[in-house]
Amino acid sequence: MRAIITGVGHFSPEKKLTNHELEKMVDTSDEWITIRTGIKERAVLDKEKGTSYMAVEAARMIFKHSRVLPEDIELIILATITPDMTVPSAAAIVQKELGANRSWGFDLNGGCTGFIYAIATASQFIETGRYKNALVIGADKMSSIINYEDRNTCVIFGDAAGAVLLERSEDNDLGIVDFDLHMDGIGVEYLNVLGGGSLHPATAETVRKRMHYVYQDGKTVFKYAVKGMTNVSEALLKRNGLTGNDLHHLIPHQANYRIIDAVAKKLGLTSEQVVINIEKYGNTTAATIPLAMSEAHQMHRFQKNDWMLLTAFGAGFTWGSVLLKWAI
Repeated sequence: MRAIITGVGHFSPEKKLTNHELEKMVDTSDEWITIRTGIKERAVLDKEKGTSYMAVEAARMIFKHSRVLPEDIELIILATITPDMTVPSAAAIVQKELGANRSWGFDLNGGCTGFIYAIATASQFIETGRYKNALVIGADKMSSIINYEDRNTCVIFGDAAGAVLLERSEDNDLGIVDFDLHMDGIGVEYLNVLGGGSLHPATAETVRKRMHYVYQDGKTVFKYAVKGMTNVSEALLKRNGLTGNDLHHLIPHQANYRIIDAVAKKLGLTSEQVVINIEKYGNTTAATIPLAMSEAHQMHRFQKNDWMLLTAFGAGFTWGSVLLKWAI
């Protein structure tokens, strides 16, 4: 049995924050941001709405075009680092709003690798025969944890959600073929949000010290990201008797255009093989890969039986790749 992707959806808020608008907020420029990141604009969700709102909208896009109904869903895994609240899970809110009353689920915090972790996890529940389907969502409201006075982070991140529907298939030529997941706690000091957890619960002092915002050592993360995404992708391809020439599509985490370009070159890929939309959305953390996948599918870039590699790197450090054959 294989887990195959039978539906995709995404959501991006209407409100856009352009590089030119950021020029008025911090010491930066459109040229500086574009050259260093490849980003031209990013979306920002309304303050009164949470991550679950975007996750629900992305899922609803799937159900508009699927024979599967919300009440048919058996499992929901929501990859996010910005749940609506500490308790309950954002997945519970999504379940309620969708009316997916037969399902159970949970939030998964894998940083920017969250969706990779989530789709690999969900596939195992299906391949064992325990469940017929699973809704896997990557969603983050990064604007809720970004300091818009810090040019090192505020130019990078945006808000969005992407979702996929996994279903059981007995066609072993399609679906999720393999995955390779990693984590190294050395990354804790280089990419984090210190405040809000049990170690530093929210207080007037943690707010004053701006401990509830993302901190990132960009140079260190860049170095580890290129190495991690390249190595895990090469290993996964080799394990399955493939090379970069066999791939139809690489969908990398959209963190920085220079990272994407470096990984693609090390894998020997052409620009036509790589799905990139970072210029419009920025780094939407767990949402980047399903967002890019859904948008590319809408543009009819994929054909059934296409080889596809998903790869990401994030806080933890976490990194991993998923190899699949497109089934739609």
